[in-house]
Amino acid sequence: LVMGTPRVCEALRDKKNPVIAVLEASDTSENTHKKLSDKTAFYGVPLYRLTADTTQLGRAVGKTGSVAAVGVTDENLYKALADKLPPREAVGETQPQSE
Repeated sequence: LVMGTPRVCEALRDKKNPVIAVLEASDTSENTHKKLSDKTAFYGVPLYRLTADTTQLGRAVGKTGSVAAVGVTDENLYKALADKLPPREAVGETQPQSE
């Protein structure tokens, strides 16, 4: 696993240990969401917006602080999580803005 938005964005470029999916907390900022959405679309990696907030995501990966994004690099872990993940965001499509 790769934890934190900057490290996930950096790891998306890594060809030796590629990120195969990105999990995003539900309460990330609009800028963070756009950055993750743009990067995952560019590299063709699925992005999943979770119902868990940054604190819950941090706890789920064993951190005491908040974590906005997690990059999954292990194929077996991704397969194990696949049934529990929400529908992935459509690559290249924008989400409607709430008013």
